[in-house]
Amino acid sequence: MKLLFIYNANSGKLNTLFDAGHKLIRPSTYKCSLCALTFDTFTENKVWKKFRADSHLKMEFYHKDEFEALFPSVKLIWPTILKLEDHQLTTVLTPEVINKIPDVEALIELLNLSI
Repeated sequence: MKLLFIYNANSGKLNTLFDAGHKLIRPSTYKCSLCALTFDTFTENKVWKKFRADSHLKMEFYHKDEFEALFPSVKLIWPTILKLEDHQLTTVLTPEVINKIPDVEALIELLNLSI
């Protein structure tokens, strides 16, 4: 079993720069709440990084374009967190839930309760 985290952002250096600028200039309008929870403006959130390092869970992280290339038949709204087990994808946290999470500690608590 592993968790798949799919960000509502595209991969690539130019997109990363654009996203960092967006977080700095208009953070309230940034479209990826999962990115905002797990990353500060330029680096991974320290609490999140420690959780990942200490966790027994297998985790994979994708930008939406990377996920769509690997799973072209799976249509989702982003961001989302999925569980992959026995070649089956199930939703762990929907965009509606992720968008309401106030901070990374609450995200970690929800993940621990959902798995």
